[in-house]
Amino acid sequence: MTVDTVITGGTLVTATDMFEGSLAFDDGKIVAVGSEASMPDAHETVDASGLLVMPGMIDPHVHIEDHFSIDTYETGTAAAALGGITTYIDFAWQHWVGELSNYDEEGTLMDGLEEKQRKGEQALIDYSVHAAITREDPAVLDELETLVDEGVTSFKLFTAYEIGLGYGFMNRVLERIADLDAVGVFHTEDASVTDELTELFIEEGKGDPTWYPQSRPDYAEAMAANDAARMAQEAGAKYYGIHTSCRKAADELASFRGDGSLLRAETCTHYLVCDDSIYEDIGCQAMIAPPIRKPDDNEAMFEHLRHGTLDVVSTDHCGYSLESKQVDNWWESTFGANGLQGSLPIVHDEAVGRRGFSYPWLVRVMSTNVAQIFGMPTKGTLDPGTDADVVLFDPDETYTITAADNASKADFSIYEGREVTGKVKQTFVRGHLVADDGEIVADPGTGQFVARELPDWSI
Repeated sequence: MTVDTVITGGTLVTATDMFEGSLAFDDGKIVAVGSEASMPDAHETVDASGLLVMPGMIDPHVHIEDHFSIDTYETGTAAAALGGITTYIDFAWQHWVGELSNYDEEGTLMDGLEEKQRKGEQALIDYSVHAAITREDPAVLDELETLVDEGVTSFKLFTAYEIGLGYGFMNRVLERIADLDAVGVFHTEDASVTDELTELFIEEGKGDPTWYPQSRPDYAEAMAANDAARMAQEAGAKYYGIHTSCRKAADELASFRGDGSLLRAETCTHYLVCDDSIYEDIGCQAMIAPPIRKPDDNEAMFEHLRHGTLDVVSTDHCGYSLESKQVDNWWESTFGANGLQGSLPIVHDEAVGRRGFSYPWLVRVMSTNVAQIFGMPTKGTLDPGTDADVVLFDPDETYTITAADNASKADFSIYEGREVTGKVKQTFVRGHLVADDGEIVADPGTGQFVARELPDWSI
Protein backbone atom coordinates (compact mmCIF):
# COMPACT_ATOMS: atom_id res chain seq x y z
CA MET A 1 0.00 0.00 0.00
CA THR A 2 1.29 3.43 -0.94
CA VAL A 3 -0.27 6.34 0.98
CA ASP A 4 -0.47 9.99 0.05
CA THR A 5 1.87 11.49 2.65
CA VAL A 6 4.22 10.50 5.45
CA ILE A 7 5.60 13.06 7.90
CA THR A 8 8.85 11.95 9.52
CA GLY A 9 11.44 13.26 11.96
CA GLY A 10 9.19 15.47 14.05
CA THR A 11 7.96 15.53 17.62
CA LEU A 12 4.31 14.52 17.75
CA VAL A 13 2.19 16.39 20.28
CA THR A 14 -1.22 15.21 21.43
CA ALA A 15 -3.50 16.37 24.22
CA THR A 16 -1.71 14.07 26.65
CA ASP A 17 1.75 13.27 25.31
CA MET A 18 4.83 14.21 23.28
CA PHE A 19 7.00 11.68 21.46
CA GLU A 20 9.33 11.33 18.51
CA GLY A 21 7.51 9.64 15.70
CA SER A 22 6.07 9.64 12.21
CA LEU A 23 2.60 10.10 10.83
CA ALA A 24 0.98 8.82 7.64
CA PHE A 25 -2.22 9.93 5.97
CA ASP A 26 -4.15 8.82 2.96
CA ASP A 27 -7.38 9.97 1.35
CA GLY A 28 -7.76 12.72 3.93
CA LYS A 29 -7.41 10.49 7.00
CA ILE A 30 -4.59 9.64 9.37
CA VAL A 31 -3.78 5.99 8.78
CA ALA A 32 -0.68 5.33 10.89
CA VAL A 33 1.29 6.75 13.81
CA GLY A 34 4.59 5.21 14.91
CA SER A 35 8.25 4.87 14.08
CA GLU A 36 9.59 5.91 10.70
CA ALA A 37 10.41 2.28 9.94
CA SER A 38 6.80 1.29 10.48
CA MET A 39 5.40 3.81 7.99
CA PRO A 40 4.02 2.65 4.63
CA ASP A 41 5.46 3.84 1.36
CA ALA A 42 4.24 7.28 0.38
CA HIS A 43 3.89 9.43 -2.71
CA GLU A 44 5.33 12.32 -0.69
CA THR A 45 7.51 12.38 2.42
CA VAL A 46 7.74 15.52 4.55
CA ASP A 47 10.80 15.99 6.76
CA ALA A 48 9.64 17.56 10.02
CA SER A 49 13.01 17.47 11.77
CA GLY A 50 13.12 20.08 14.53
CA LEU A 51 9.38 20.71 14.24
CA LEU A 52 6.34 19.92 16.34
CA VAL A 53 3.63 17.88 14.61
CA MET A 54 0.30 18.79 16.17
CA PRO A 55 -3.39 18.36 15.42
CA GLY A 56 -4.69 21.34 13.50
CA MET A 57 -5.90 24.11 15.78
CA ILE A 58 -9.65 24.72 16.05
CA ASP A 59 -11.05 28.18 16.73
CA PRO A 60 -14.65 28.04 18.00
CA HIS A 61 -15.26 31.79 17.91
CA VAL A 62 -14.76 33.79 14.71
CA HIS A 63 -16.73 36.32 12.68
CA ILE A 64 -16.31 36.02 8.92
CA GLU A 65 -18.14 37.75 6.05
CA ASP A 66 -21.01 39.27 7.99
CA HIS A 67 -21.99 42.42 9.90
CA PHE A 68 -18.93 42.05 12.15
CA SER A 69 -16.22 41.33 9.60
CA ILE A 70 -15.10 42.53 6.17
CA ASP A 71 -13.24 39.24 5.65
CA THR A 72 -14.55 36.89 3.00
CA TYR A 73 -14.45 33.16 3.50
CA GLU A 74 -11.39 33.10 1.27
CA THR A 75 -9.44 35.75 3.20
CA GLY A 76 -10.60 34.61 6.63
CA THR A 77 -9.73 30.99 6.05
CA ALA A 78 -6.40 31.99 4.50
CA ALA A 79 -5.52 33.85 7.69
CA ALA A 80 -6.57 30.82 9.71
CA ALA A 81 -4.50 28.38 7.66
CA LEU A 82 -1.40 30.56 7.92
CA GLY A 83 -1.96 30.51 11.67
CA GLY A 84 -2.17 26.72 11.91
CA ILE A 85 -5.97 26.66 12.27
CA THR A 86 -7.64 23.90 10.26
CA THR A 87 -11.24 24.31 11.45
CA TYR A 88 -13.18 27.24 12.81
CA ILE A 89 -16.73 27.84 13.99
CA ASP A 90 -18.38 30.98 12.64
CA PHE A 91 -21.95 32.23 13.18
CA ALA A 92 -25.12 31.70 11.17
CA TRP A 93 -27.44 34.56 12.03
CA GLN A 94 -31.18 34.60 12.44
CA HIS A 95 -31.88 37.58 10.18
CA TRP A 96 -32.95 40.73 11.98
CA VAL A 97 -33.40 44.39 11.08
CA GLY A 98 -31.48 46.97 13.10
CA GLU A 99 -28.52 49.32 13.26
CA LEU A 100 -26.06 46.45 13.52
CA SER A 101 -27.67 44.38 10.79
CA ASN A 102 -26.97 44.13 7.06
CA TYR A 103 -30.36 42.51 6.45
CA ASP A 104 -33.32 44.29 4.89
CA GLU A 105 -35.88 41.92 6.36
CA GLU A 106 -36.25 39.33 9.07
CA GLY A 107 -35.51 35.69 8.39
CA THR A 108 -34.87 32.34 10.00
CA LEU A 109 -31.91 30.48 11.45
CA MET A 110 -32.02 28.20 8.42
CA ASP A 111 -31.67 31.27 6.19
CA GLY A 112 -28.55 32.12 8.13
CA LEU A 113 -27.12 28.61 7.79
CA GLU A 114 -27.73 28.48 4.04
CA GLU A 115 -26.15 31.92 3.65
CA LYS A 116 -22.95 30.85 5.42
CA GLN A 117 -22.77 27.57 3.52
CA ARG A 118 -22.90 29.50 0.25
CA LYS A 119 -20.07 31.72 1.43
CA GLY A 120 -18.23 28.68 2.72
CA GLU A 121 -17.84 27.37 -0.82
CA GLN A 122 -14.72 29.57 -0.94
CA ALA A 123 -13.25 28.18 2.29
CA LEU A 124 -9.65 26.98 2.43
CA ILE A 125 -10.12 25.22 5.78
CA ASP A 126 -13.03 23.31 7.30
CA TYR A 127 -15.72 25.31 9.06
CA SER A 128 -18.89 25.01 11.07
CA VAL A 129 -21.29 27.53 12.59
CA HIS A 130 -23.13 28.34 15.76
CA ALA A 131 -26.71 29.44 15.08
CA ALA A 132 -27.20 32.91 16.59
CA ILE A 133 -30.66 33.80 17.91
CA THR A 134 -31.26 37.53 17.52
CA ARG A 135 -35.00 38.02 18.12
CA GLU A 136 -37.56 36.97 20.70
CA ASP A 137 -39.68 35.10 18.18
CA PRO A 138 -41.21 31.89 19.61
CA ALA A 139 -41.08 30.36 16.12
CA VAL A 140 -37.34 29.97 16.53
CA LEU A 141 -37.94 27.29 19.16
CA ASP A 142 -39.37 25.06 16.46
CA GLU A 143 -36.27 25.57 14.30
CA LEU A 144 -33.71 24.32 16.77
CA GLU A 145 -34.26 20.62 16.12
CA THR A 146 -33.99 21.17 12.37
CA LEU A 147 -30.64 22.92 12.85
CA VAL A 148 -29.39 20.07 15.04
CA ASP A 149 -30.35 17.64 12.30
CA GLU A 150 -28.26 19.75 9.90
CA GLY A 151 -25.21 19.43 12.14
CA VAL A 152 -25.52 22.77 13.94
CA THR A 153 -25.54 21.69 17.57
CA SER A 154 -24.82 24.99 19.35
CA PHE A 155 -26.84 28.17 19.65
CA LYS A 156 -25.57 31.62 20.54
CA LEU A 157 -27.51 33.92 22.84
CA PHE A 158 -26.67 37.52 23.68
CA THR A 159 -27.49 39.48 26.83
CA ALA A 160 -26.42 42.77 25.22
CA TYR A 161 -26.84 44.94 22.10
CA GLU A 162 -30.00 45.18 20.01
CA ILE A 163 -29.88 41.39 19.61
CA GLY A 164 -29.86 40.76 23.34
CA LEU A 165 -32.57 38.46 24.66
CA GLY A 166 -34.60 39.02 27.79
CA TYR A 167 -34.06 36.44 30.50
CA GLY A 168 -37.59 35.14 30.20
CA PHE A 169 -37.23 34.24 26.54
CA MET A 170 -33.67 33.05 27.07
CA ASN A 171 -35.00 30.67 29.69
CA ARG A 172 -37.40 29.17 27.14
CA VAL A 173 -34.57 28.73 24.65
CA LEU A 174 -32.42 27.03 27.27
CA GLU A 175 -35.17 24.57 28.11
CA ARG A 176 -35.40 23.65 24.44
CA ILE A 177 -31.61 23.39 24.14
CA ALA A 178 -31.63 21.05 27.13
CA ASP A 179 -34.34 18.89 25.54
CA LEU A 180 -32.17 18.55 22.42
CA ASP A 181 -28.92 18.01 24.38
CA ALA A 182 -27.39 20.87 22.39
CA VAL A 183 -25.07 23.65 23.61
CA GLY A 184 -25.91 27.23 24.55
CA VAL A 185 -23.15 29.73 23.68
CA PHE A 186 -23.35 32.96 25.67
CA HIS A 187 -22.18 36.55 25.26
CA THR A 188 -22.64 37.85 28.79
CA GLU A 189 -22.61 41.54 29.68
CA ASP A 190 -25.41 43.20 31.63
CA ALA A 191 -26.91 45.57 29.06
CA SER A 192 -28.66 47.76 31.61
CA VAL A 193 -25.27 48.62 33.10
CA THR A 194 -23.29 48.98 29.88
CA ASP A 195 -26.00 50.95 28.04
CA GLU A 196 -26.46 53.38 30.93
CA LEU A 197 -22.74 54.01 31.29
CA THR A 198 -22.31 54.46 27.55
CA GLU A 199 -25.09 57.06 27.43
CA LEU A 200 -23.58 58.83 30.43
CA PHE A 201 -20.14 58.97 28.81
CA ILE A 202 -21.66 60.28 25.58
CA GLU A 203 -23.40 63.04 27.53
CA GLU A 204 -20.17 63.89 29.32
CA GLY A 205 -18.12 63.84 26.13
CA LYS A 206 -15.77 61.11 27.31
CA GLY A 207 -14.88 59.99 23.81
CA ASP A 208 -11.23 59.14 24.32
CA PRO A 209 -10.71 55.38 23.97
CA THR A 210 -9.20 55.18 27.45
CA TRP A 211 -12.75 55.66 28.80
CA TYR A 212 -14.09 52.70 26.89
CA PRO A 213 -13.26 49.89 29.38
CA GLN A 214 -15.10 51.79 32.10
CA SER A 215 -18.27 51.77 29.99
CA ARG A 216 -18.35 47.95 30.08
CA PRO A 217 -17.05 47.14 33.58
CA ASP A 218 -15.92 43.72 34.73
CA TYR A 219 -18.79 43.40 37.19
CA ALA A 220 -21.32 43.79 34.35
CA GLU A 221 -19.76 40.77 32.66
CA ALA A 222 -19.73 38.83 35.93
CA MET A 223 -23.37 39.64 36.70
CA ALA A 224 -24.63 38.42 33.34
CA ALA A 225 -22.39 35.34 33.40
CA ASN A 226 -23.85 34.34 36.76
CA ASP A 227 -27.43 34.90 35.58
CA ALA A 228 -27.03 32.96 32.33
CA ALA A 229 -25.08 30.10 33.90
CA ARG A 230 -27.69 29.82 36.65
CA MET A 231 -30.51 29.60 34.10
CA ALA A 232 -28.63 26.98 32.11
CA GLN A 233 -28.00 24.94 35.24
CA GLU A 234 -31.65 25.09 36.25
CA ALA A 235 -32.70 24.00 32.75
CA GLY A 236 -30.12 21.20 32.64
CA ALA A 237 -28.58 22.76 29.52
CA LYS A 238 -24.96 22.79 28.39
CA TYR A 239 -23.46 26.26 28.85
CA TYR A 240 -20.44 27.59 26.95
CA GLY A 241 -19.23 31.05 27.97
CA ILE A 242 -17.42 32.91 25.21
CA HIS A 243 -14.67 35.54 25.52
CA THR A 244 -14.29 35.51 29.30
CA SER A 245 -12.16 38.57 29.96
CA CYS A 246 -11.82 39.15 33.69
CA ARG A 247 -11.26 37.61 37.09
CA LYS A 248 -14.73 38.47 38.35
CA ALA A 249 -16.51 36.67 35.50
CA ALA A 250 -14.19 33.66 35.61
CA ASP A 251 -14.69 33.38 39.37
CA GLU A 252 -18.46 33.30 38.83
CA LEU A 253 -18.12 30.53 36.26
CA ALA A 254 -15.81 28.60 38.59
CA SER A 255 -18.61 28.42 41.14
CA PHE A 256 -20.63 26.33 38.66
CA ARG A 257 -17.85 23.91 37.75
CA GLY A 258 -17.54 20.44 39.20
CA ASP A 259 -17.58 16.78 38.32
CA GLY A 260 -20.16 16.23 35.62
CA SER A 261 -20.60 19.96 35.20
CA LEU A 262 -22.52 21.17 32.16
CA LEU A 263 -20.42 24.34 31.94
CA ARG A 264 -17.46 25.07 29.69
CA ALA A 265 -15.84 28.40 28.85
CA GLU A 266 -13.17 30.18 26.85
CA THR A 267 -10.99 33.23 26.96
CA CYS A 268 -9.32 34.90 23.98
CA THR A 269 -5.74 35.54 22.96
CA HIS A 270 -6.00 39.27 23.58
CA TYR A 271 -7.23 38.76 27.16
CA LEU A 272 -4.06 36.77 27.83
CA VAL A 273 -1.43 39.16 26.51
CA CYS A 274 -2.92 42.68 26.37
CA ASP A 275 -4.04 44.98 29.17
CA ASP A 276 -6.02 48.21 29.19
CA SER A 277 -2.94 50.36 28.59
CA ILE A 278 -3.48 49.34 24.96
CA TYR A 279 -6.23 51.95 24.66
CA GLU A 280 -3.71 54.69 25.35
CA ASP A 281 -1.24 53.13 22.94
CA ILE A 282 -3.36 52.30 19.89
CA GLY A 283 -6.80 53.70 20.72
CA CYS A 284 -9.82 52.28 18.95
CA GLN A 285 -7.86 49.57 17.16
CA ALA A 286 -8.37 47.64 20.41
CA MET A 287 -12.12 48.30 20.63
CA ILE A 288 -13.28 44.80 21.57
CA ALA A 289 -16.26 43.75 23.68
CA PRO A 290 -15.84 42.84 26.46
CA PRO A 291 -12.95 45.29 26.77
CA ILE A 292 -9.35 44.37 27.33
CA ARG A 293 -8.90 44.52 31.10
CA LYS A 294 -6.26 45.01 33.81
CA PRO A 295 -2.96 43.10 34.18
CA ASP A 296 -4.50 41.18 37.07
CA ASP A 297 -7.16 39.92 34.70
CA ASN A 298 -4.44 38.57 32.39
CA GLU A 299 -3.12 36.62 35.37
CA ALA A 300 -6.61 35.42 36.22
CA MET A 301 -7.14 34.02 32.73
CA PHE A 302 -4.00 31.91 33.05
CA GLU A 303 -4.96 30.83 36.57
CA HIS A 304 -8.38 29.65 35.41
CA LEU A 305 -6.92 27.96 32.33
CA ARG A 306 -4.52 26.10 34.61
CA HIS A 307 -7.24 25.11 37.07
CA GLY A 308 -9.78 24.14 34.42
CA THR A 309 -12.49 26.76 34.77
CA LEU A 310 -11.54 27.90 31.27
CA ASP A 311 -11.16 25.19 28.65
CA VAL A 312 -10.34 26.99 25.41
CA VAL A 313 -8.41 29.90 23.92
CA SER A 314 -10.18 31.43 20.90
CA THR A 315 -9.68 34.62 18.88
CA ASP A 316 -13.12 36.26 18.45
CA HIS A 317 -11.65 37.29 15.10
CA CYS A 318 -13.39 40.27 13.46
CA GLY A 319 -11.90 41.65 10.25
CA TYR A 320 -12.17 45.44 10.15
CA SER A 321 -10.32 48.20 8.34
CA LEU A 322 -8.14 50.70 10.13
CA GLU A 323 -10.31 53.45 8.64
CA SER A 324 -13.31 52.14 10.59
CA LYS A 325 -11.30 52.62 13.80
CA GLN A 326 -10.20 56.18 13.05
CA VAL A 327 -13.08 58.06 14.65
CA ASP A 328 -13.53 61.04 16.95
CA ASN A 329 -15.23 59.12 19.77
CA TRP A 330 -14.82 55.50 20.79
CA TRP A 331 -18.53 54.72 20.52
CA GLU A 332 -18.35 55.51 16.78
CA SER A 333 -15.74 52.80 16.20
CA THR A 334 -16.30 49.28 14.95
CA PHE A 335 -16.00 46.67 17.72
CA GLY A 336 -13.53 43.83 17.24
CA ALA A 337 -10.07 43.00 15.90
CA ASN A 338 -8.46 40.33 13.76
CA GLY A 339 -6.41 37.56 15.35
CA LEU A 340 -6.64 34.27 13.46
CA GLN A 341 -3.20 34.41 11.87
CA GLY A 342 -1.19 35.18 14.99
CA SER A 343 -3.06 33.42 17.75
CA LEU A 344 -1.13 30.13 17.91
CA PRO A 345 2.32 31.78 17.86
CA ILE A 346 1.26 34.36 20.44
CA VAL A 347 -0.26 31.83 22.84
CA HIS A 348 2.74 29.55 22.36
CA ASP A 349 5.16 32.39 23.05
CA GLU A 350 3.37 33.65 26.15
CA ALA A 351 2.01 30.46 27.70
CA VAL A 352 4.62 27.87 26.79
CA GLY A 353 7.68 30.04 26.31
CA ARG A 354 7.25 32.49 29.15
CA ARG A 355 4.95 30.78 31.65
CA GLY A 356 5.93 27.13 31.38
CA PHE A 357 2.68 25.61 30.16
CA SER A 358 3.17 22.32 28.34
CA TYR A 359 2.76 21.52 24.67
CA PRO A 360 -0.03 19.01 25.40
CA TRP A 361 -1.81 21.84 27.26
CA LEU A 362 -1.47 24.00 24.15
CA VAL A 363 -3.03 21.25 22.03
CA ARG A 364 -5.84 20.80 24.54
CA VAL A 365 -6.93 24.43 24.82
CA MET A 366 -6.54 25.25 21.12
CA SER A 367 -7.67 22.00 19.52
CA THR A 368 -8.72 18.85 21.40
CA ASN A 369 -10.99 20.52 23.97
CA VAL A 370 -12.78 22.43 21.22
CA ALA A 371 -13.45 19.25 19.26
CA GLN A 372 -14.82 17.49 22.35
CA ILE A 373 -16.93 20.43 23.52
CA PHE A 374 -18.55 21.01 20.14
CA GLY A 375 -19.04 17.51 18.79
CA MET A 376 -16.26 17.02 16.24
CA PRO A 377 -14.88 13.53 16.98
CA THR A 378 -12.68 13.42 13.86
CA LYS A 379 -10.91 16.68 14.76
CA GLY A 380 -8.37 17.71 17.37
CA THR A 381 -6.39 14.45 17.46
CA LEU A 382 -3.65 12.52 15.70
CA ASP A 383 -5.44 9.20 16.13
CA PRO A 384 -5.63 6.87 13.10
CA GLY A 385 -9.01 7.09 11.41
CA THR A 386 -9.46 10.79 12.12
CA ASP A 387 -9.10 13.72 9.73
CA ALA A 388 -5.56 14.48 8.59
CA ASP A 389 -5.66 18.01 9.98
CA VAL A 390 -2.05 18.63 10.93
CA VAL A 391 0.14 21.65 11.65
CA LEU A 392 3.94 21.64 11.54
CA PHE A 393 5.25 24.23 13.99
CA ASP A 394 8.77 25.49 14.61
CA PRO A 395 8.97 26.18 18.36
CA ASP A 396 12.27 28.06 18.07
CA GLU A 397 11.83 30.45 15.15
CA THR A 398 11.42 34.06 16.23
CA TYR A 399 9.70 36.72 14.15
CA THR A 400 7.82 40.01 14.51
CA ILE A 401 4.08 40.25 13.92
CA THR A 402 3.04 42.92 11.44
CA ALA A 403 -0.18 43.73 9.62
CA ALA A 404 1.81 43.81 6.39
CA ASP A 405 1.67 40.01 6.49
CA ASN A 406 -2.10 39.83 7.03
CA ALA A 407 -4.07 37.50 4.78
CA SER A 408 -7.16 38.94 6.45
CA LYS A 409 -8.63 42.04 4.84
CA ALA A 410 -7.90 43.80 8.12
CA ASP A 411 -5.05 46.23 7.54
CA PHE A 412 -3.92 46.55 11.15
CA SER A 413 -2.98 44.29 14.05
CA ILE A 414 -3.32 44.95 17.75
CA TYR A 415 -0.16 42.84 18.07
CA GLU A 416 1.85 45.02 15.66
CA GLY A 417 5.56 44.85 16.46
CA ARG A 418 5.22 42.01 18.97
CA GLU A 419 8.14 39.61 18.75
CA VAL A 420 7.12 35.98 19.22
CA THR A 421 8.97 32.70 19.27
CA GLY A 422 7.19 29.90 17.44
CA LYS A 423 6.03 29.88 13.83
CA VAL A 424 3.65 27.83 11.70
CA LYS A 425 5.52 26.15 8.86
CA GLN A 426 2.87 23.97 7.18
CA THR A 427 -0.87 23.43 7.58
CA PHE A 428 -2.68 20.37 6.23
CA VAL A 429 -6.48 20.14 6.05
CA ARG A 430 -7.73 16.58 5.53
CA GLY A 431 -4.37 15.78 4.00
CA HIS A 432 -4.30 18.79 1.65
CA LEU A 433 -1.35 21.14 2.09
CA VAL A 434 -3.02 24.53 2.41
CA ALA A 435 -0.31 26.77 3.88
CA ASP A 436 3.41 26.32 3.26
CA ASP A 437 6.02 28.58 4.86
CA GLY A 438 3.80 31.65 4.91
CA GLU A 439 2.11 31.09 1.55
CA ILE A 440 -1.33 29.75 0.66
CA VAL A 441 -0.84 26.87 -1.77
CA ALA A 442 -4.38 25.45 -2.04
CA ASP A 443 -7.43 26.66 -3.91
CA PRO A 444 -10.61 28.12 -2.40
CA GLY A 445 -13.06 25.31 -1.86
CA THR A 446 -10.55 22.99 -0.20
CA GLY A 447 -12.44 23.49 3.05
CA GLN A 448 -15.73 21.78 3.83
CA PHE A 449 -18.69 22.34 6.12
CA VAL A 450 -18.44 20.22 9.28
CA ALA A 451 -21.78 18.81 10.40
CA ARG A 452 -21.29 18.41 14.14
CA GLU A 453 -22.64 15.80 16.52
CA LEU A 454 -24.35 16.42 19.83
CA PRO A 455 -21.34 16.47 22.15
CA ASP A 456 -20.82 14.19 25.12
CA TRP A 457 -19.57 16.32 28.02
CA SER A 458 -19.18 13.35 30.37
CA ILE A 459 -15.81 12.54 28.74
